[in-house]
Amino acid sequence: MAKQIIGLDIGSSSVKVVQIKQGKKGLELQAFGMEPLMPQTIVDGTVMDQNAVVEAIRSLWSRLRLKSKDVAVAIAGHSVIIKKIAVPKMSASDLVDQVPYEAEHHIPFAKDDVELDYAVVVPENQAGQMELILVAAKKEVVQDYASVVRDAGLNPVIVDVAAFSTQNAFEVNYDLGPTETVVLINIGASISNINIVRGKVSLFTRDVTIGGNALTEEIQKQLSVSQDEAEAYKVGGSYDEHGVVPQEVERIIEGVADVMAGEFQRSLDFFLATSSDTEVTKICLSGGSAKVSALHRAIERRSRLTVEIVDAWRRIKIDPKLDSAYLGAHSPEAIVGVGLALRHANDK
Repeated sequence: MAKQIIGLDIGSSSVKVVQIKQGKKGLELQAFGMEPLMPQTIVDGTVMDQNAVVEAIRSLWSRLRLKSKDVAVAIAGHSVIIKKIAVPKMSASDLVDQVPYEAEHHIPFAKDDVELDYAVVVPENQAGQMELILVAAKKEVVQDYASVVRDAGLNPVIVDVAAFSTQNAFEVNYDLGPTETVVLINIGASISNINIVRGKVSLFTRDVTIGGNALTEEIQKQLSVSQDEAEAYKVGGSYDEHGVVPQEVERIIEGVADVMAGEFQRSLDFFLATSSDTEVTKICLSGGSAKVSALHRAIERRSRLTVEIVDAWRRIKIDPKLDSAYLGAHSPEAIVGVGLALRHANDK
């Protein structure tokens, strides 16, 4: 049996941990927890305060009484480049040798500065070529995340890409027809991952450096309140002395939400302009800010598509000892961690 790996999602605003096992009746959630991080601990996917992240990880392992030390982590942001490329049809062994040379034409980093990986998504297209998804990640960023994990006393078995982790979690929870195309948008604190998927194949990915922090920062700036107050206003959990959320908050949130929706729509428009035969059926949101109703409405208005929030636990059996209300409240934030927890060493 494959060794169990724990999903460790190191995000800009919090560290999240997911432990799942394959039971007789399907996937079972054994543990989930979150530990907040101070602002600027991680900036654009780069670890700025290693000690703070290490302490957050140790705190989670202690609080959740986790025994396994093998983990999968995800990276995102400008340090990760994902490209779909076509190459002449060749054997698997030839492909291993050829990919580094192909990468030089598509990756804006020196090949010695990146970790490369790829997956064949179309063995042979109409032109007789193979289609691959090529991923290049800056070695220093991969090493930083691996170093944080090791300093916390754990073993980094897998370094994944956040957009693909979201896809893995979505696929175990939802059925997608072979020709059905959906847009997965995982809205993090500072980075949002966009992944357009048909069937089980990723057609287009892009990381956008905008997220829930934009909402918090604008509330903070315009209302002259603390970050904690702004965060509470954002999720609708804070009220003024009259017991209502100030109307200005709604106005601010709607303005920022429209800007964010515009960013996401630009990526969707770019994809549609280059894929004339594709019809997108819906947009599926995850991440903490997926719960902001103004953002939900803004994306729906701009895209003219159905927008829904992904449930990370939809087909995962919950251990009765776990707090179901807590899990329900934080389901959108758990999506990357769930995708990571589904991985096994040496899989693709």
